[in-house]
Amino acid sequence: MDSTIVVMIFFAAALHAGWNTLIKASGDRLSVMAWITLAGAGVSLAVLPFVEAPDPAAWPILALSILVHTGYNLVLPKAYQYGDLGQVYPIARGSAPILVSIGAIVFVGEYVHPVVLVGIVALSVGVMSLTLDKTGSGAVNKNATLLALATGVCIATYTVIDGIGARSAGSVLGFAVWLTLGDGILTFLVALAIKKRGMLKVVNSRPGAIMLGGTMQVFAYWIIIWALAVAPMGMVSALRETSVLLAALISIFVLKEGFGVWRFVSAGIVTLGLMLSQSQK
Repeated sequence: MDSTIVVMIFFAAALHAGWNTLIKASGDRLSVMAWITLAGAGVSLAVLPFVEAPDPAAWPILALSILVHTGYNLVLPKAYQYGDLGQVYPIARGSAPILVSIGAIVFVGEYVHPVVLVGIVALSVGVMSLTLDKTGSGAVNKNATLLALATGVCIATYTVIDGIGARSAGSVLGFAVWLTLGDGILTFLVALAIKKRGMLKVVNSRPGAIMLGGTMQVFAYWIIIWALAVAPMGMVSALRETSVLLAALISIFVLKEGFGVWRFVSAGIVTLGLMLSQSQK
């Protein structure tokens, strides 16, 4: 994988960890998620006149992706109701690269070198091992684990769909912008139907954080969709999940969720996975 792609994915990972922190740090997480995605849709709408629309042949893929992304946006805040950022985030993100690699093989016929595959597995294991760390709430809550795994399935599903869509849409950026626009609007409408009360209170209490989160969210995923169009899906997914290491640091120093030796063990395993996944050029 080209070094420019790697750097851009790491940048996207940092943005992703940032907006996830805003979700976890909020009391009404579903409402904040809804407003963040709507703010992201606003950014997408501003960019829309400057990008080429996806080819009509890619519209069914685009619609399916919007539905799966919306499901992810609804499940993730629910998981954060039961578990810490340092518990939920590693399971959700760490389970995805392996599933993406399998999906890329089955649906696209995209194989990677066995050493790279070992690296992807090592990175996933390293990420998920963060849940063994001692955190503020102690043992991992069962509901948090199940919801985090469900989130991981959503992540893997939309990653493969988006990889296929970005490669067939004619315009990678057009596909990305239309996706974040539709995702933001649909997520907001569903959240509004679920809980009308509190939505206005949330946006009035933290408009700046919502706009920041929305901007971080869309730019992070535009980068990832571009990467999915030009690089192996499993490798892109694995590199993106380095955001979990950043989230672990945020969990310790910002959210004060606790600290344990597994932070270092996990970081070592993730580093090994990164070295292996980038060893075959």
